[in-house]
Amino acid sequence: MSELRGGFSTGACAAAAAKAAALLLRGAGGVGEVEIPFPDGTRESFVVETAGLVDATRARATVRKSAGDDPDVTDKSLITVEVRVARGAEVLFRAGDGVGTVTKPGLALSPGEPAINPGPRRMIAAALREVSAQGYEVTISVPGGAELAQRTFNPRLGIAGGVSILGTTGRVVPFSCPAMREALVCALDIAQAAGEKAPVLVPGKIGKRAAERHFALRAEQVVEVSNEWGFMLGKTAGRGFAALLLLGHPGKLAKLALGYGDTHSRSAPSARDYVQQIAVELFGAVPAASETVEGVLAALPAEGRRVVAERVAAEVVRAAAARLEPGLDTAVVLIDMKGEILGSSGELTRWTSA
Repeated sequence: MSELRGGFSTGACAAAAAKAAALLLRGAGGVGEVEIPFPDGTRESFVVETAGLVDATRARATVRKSAGDDPDVTDKSLITVEVRVARGAEVLFRAGDGVGTVTKPGLALSPGEPAINPGPRRMIAAALREVSAQGYEVTISVPGGAELAQRTFNPRLGIAGGVSILGTTGRVVPFSCPAMREALVCALDIAQAAGEKAPVLVPGKIGKRAAERHFALRAEQVVEVSNEWGFMLGKTAGRGFAALLLLGHPGKLAKLALGYGDTHSRSAPSARDYVQQIAVELFGAVPAASETVEGVLAALPAEGRRVVAERVAAEVVRAAAARLEPGLDTAVVLIDMKGEILGSSGELTRWTSA
């Protein structure tokens, strides 16, 4: 199998486009390619798709994003940067069409700021400083960014109107787990900044909808963790939380009881046998094993289903507590694929009243 190709972040592409625009303002002729510095001290060249003067003080250039073999939603997007000469020596940033604006506290940027992260801001400033030490106003646009943002974590993080300009290193590593984890932790940052003391961790949209339906919650209280349960449980430490509710399907959460922090099927086996074993321990003879955890539970009578689900939930509480800081009250609610509650463990009154 051939090695996966890496790519460049939106921040690196924006830095290249910004430098191309600044070169035009300094009297350069056609700018078809530019080289920029990276945070690790290396340099890379970028093809500039379009570049031109808008007027005597403004120039615009575009670079097409290439994420290599990473399934990045902004792959192949045009990153357009308009650079305007400004007074002083500061580099100012603006969100153009398709670039989001921060609306909630808790992120690296304050509410009202364009969603151009600190890493890209530093890369852009460094690229501009290779052209001139003067001040610039930098406006970044991503055509179609508002639609692309709906496929990212931005709407859940309170970033409105478009995508974020991202990239700590300037490079995209194919199937980057660190990039996803960074986005997940942002939701915990927002919950903390909002003063939440009892966040609810859910795997995704089904869990989020079920949590909002069954409990009295605020928007910032619900934190999606995807399959990164072990990682995110560890990241709750030191945030002043008093309690934690884990809500999700037993097919995922039972894997925590089996010792797996990453519940993706590539990293952890099915929990079907584990749930089936609990059912046998509690009731002796049970219906023939199903291919899925939900099938095992569905084959039980209603009361038996509740009892097994509660036992599984209790085991998940035990496993989660081992990953959490001491003194953090923990509860677990297990739901089926329709969002109905199968069973729970732990005190839930904290989440049942506003």
